[in-house]
Amino acid sequence: MPYFVYRVFAFRRLEKVDEAPSYGAAAAKAKALRADPALPADCAVKLIFAESEMHAEELLSRVREKAPGLAGDE
Repeated sequence: MPYFVYRVFAFRRLEKVDEAPSYGAAAAKAKALRADPALPADCAVKLIFAESEMHAEELLSRVREKAPGLAGDE
């Protein structure tokens, strides 16, 4: 299974940047993108391991709930 590098914008808009067969290559690409001063302020760079591009986008689009007991449960 390959690794995918995505730019994630507001409202879960996804933009595929790269695909790599190994973690090292994908992580290097993601680090370079995060360090780029031209990266928009409302953009996050995500690295994901998935079966296909469609599966990667499905995983990145999921809304995750906060774990109980963390900030806000005082």
